[in-house]
Amino acid sequence: MARNQPVYVCSSCGGESLKWQGQCPHCGEWNTLTRVLGVRVAGGAGSAAHVGASQAAAGGSLPAPVALAAEAATEPRLELGMSELDRVFGGGIGAGAVSLLGGEPGIGKSTLLLQVAAAVGASRPVLYASGEESTQQITQRARRLSLAAAQLTLLSDNSLESILQLSSERRAALLVVDSIQTMQTAMADSSPGSPQQLRECTAALVRFAKQGGTAVIIVGHVTKDGAIAGPKLLEHLVDTVLYFDADAGSRYRMLRATKNRFGPVNELGFFAMTDAGLREVRNPSAIFLSRSAQAVPGSLVMVARDGGRALLIEVQALTDATRFSAPRRVAQGVDANRLSMLLAVMSRHSRLSPAEHDVYVNLVGGLSIAETATDLPLALAIGSSLEGTALDAKLVAFGELGLTGEVRPVPYGEERLKEAVKQGYTRAIVPQQNAPRQAIAGLEVRAVATLAEAIEAAFRA
Repeated sequence: MARNQPVYVCSSCGGESLKWQGQCPHCGEWNTLTRVLGVRVAGGAGSAAHVGASQAAAGGSLPAPVALAAEAATEPRLELGMSELDRVFGGGIGAGAVSLLGGEPGIGKSTLLLQVAAAVGASRPVLYASGEESTQQITQRARRLSLAAAQLTLLSDNSLESILQLSSERRAALLVVDSIQTMQTAMADSSPGSPQQLRECTAALVRFAKQGGTAVIIVGHVTKDGAIAGPKLLEHLVDTVLYFDADAGSRYRMLRATKNRFGPVNELGFFAMTDAGLREVRNPSAIFLSRSAQAVPGSLVMVARDGGRALLIEVQALTDATRFSAPRRVAQGVDANRLSMLLAVMSRHSRLSPAEHDVYVNLVGGLSIAETATDLPLALAIGSSLEGTALDAKLVAFGELGLTGEVRPVPYGEERLKEAVKQGYTRAIVPQQNAPRQAIAGLEVRAVATLAEAIEAAFRA
């Protein structure tokens, strides 16, 4: 027998409880439970019964079961007009996929999605719905960016029911909602932006996309910590979660997928903000290779791998005799604890000891790299600064350092070396296990087993 009773929903994780408690029993957060009038089936299976009843109340029907074919046909993906964007999505966005895009205010989320809507709208029906801007404002931006699309429809409304009805009437292949915090549905009795509204609006968009096959991209505001505002349940409901990021004062933008049900996770796309909107950067290594015209001590290029691509990044190190009892260790773009470990390994297993020096390291371009392949180039750049000797401008390096001073291999060694050759580098210092099976034309590879060997190879004439 079904009955109405209040349900308390956690604004942090989306978990449900039958009674109010000071602490959420699911995620442990305090004072996050909000009263919602829900429909529960007595003896039902928790939230699954609640969702099924909600769908019935909304007038929707549950999807019919489908048998899994022995050879399922591959659904064609919707290309978004930029190869960098298609790369992040895993080859374009699939029909019925729901994506959530977050980023700081003014970083270019609306600009990027308007460009995407215009590119897709040239051949397929697209609806761009905004609850923040009027159609006149969106039109002015489109004219400034020289965008035009015969099948692109603009709508300024924050009623989710109106947006979904128009999208259904137009048989839109792509629906852009900017932003989810401004949307409101009659299914929730609260103001836009509340946890209840965010949850119900996102769930309705997911149901609409799955039932009709429309690809949906949702814009989400972020908190001061950089996370998408609202309950964590939003990221669990959608198929793809993207974050738009930029270094302060830089015109370059980085788009990263932190969740992707239909493609690789942590894939990166690079864009540049121009007067004509966002333009993709096809050779992102050029962003991180703005080196001095003359070789200087403390600089070396490493071959990192972020997402599914190899990137050449300049590593800079500066050492200075300490004036304090405890030397300073400052790291930008790499883990500070990892840096402290590398300095200890250098002091113990090489002729170069930074023990009495302040050490500052930085990755050019504002990118943060967490992989261990940065160990060897960091150690060589620090050694170059200690010696006051510039390294070969055409030298690259990568490799992990162990606590006993050994140089350990890293994944995708040959792919890294081939990317170095494409960028014009002629020498490489790599772990022994990463030595290429066949010689690479135009590249001299020195495979080393220990840090001491690597330092001698780097400083040889």
